[in-house]
Amino acid sequence: MEKQARTIGIGMLVRRKVAASTAVVTAVVGLSLGTAGPAAADELGSWRAYGNTNPITSSSSTWACNGSILVYIPDGGVLAQVCTVRSADKRYVQGAVIVRNNMSRLYYGTVDLRLVNIDGYTLGEWGCPYSGVAAHSWSVCFGRTISRNSPVWATAYINNQYLGQAPVL
Repeated sequence: MEKQARTIGIGMLVRRKVAASTAVVTAVVGLSLGTAGPAAADELGSWRAYGNTNPITSSSSTWACNGSILVYIPDGGVLAQVCTVRSADKRYVQGAVIVRNNMSRLYYGTVDLRLVNIDGYTLGEWGCPYSGVAAHSWSVCFGRTISRNSPVWATAYINNQYLGQAPVL
């Protein structure tokens, strides 16, 4: 498809920014979709731990996700999926990657995430830095929240493995 955004990882860009900065990346905890944490200014995404709470069903936002992909096999495995998220009031959007760790130990990963408009133009690229996802839990990497009424979709990588494209929302 001609209109699709390029599907190259942005991990190197994020790793350079992280290496060049001593800023502490803070996770957005308990904030609504309509707010963005301080890390968003650096084009860094934010990890949020959900424990045993499903991030989709616990949210008032609308989530459009592709299928889960097995990204790590041993000990029960780790699943990841890319999602497009729209706020309950329909005014804000963001990309997200849900990671479900079914193992009895930590899973470490880094995420590269892109949000694209319906015409195929990139609205933003974010990376969630290397972090651990707790055993038997969900964590989500969120990109920055953008004010946008028109349709968008997201694409992502985890540990340089392509997760595909989330449905248009």
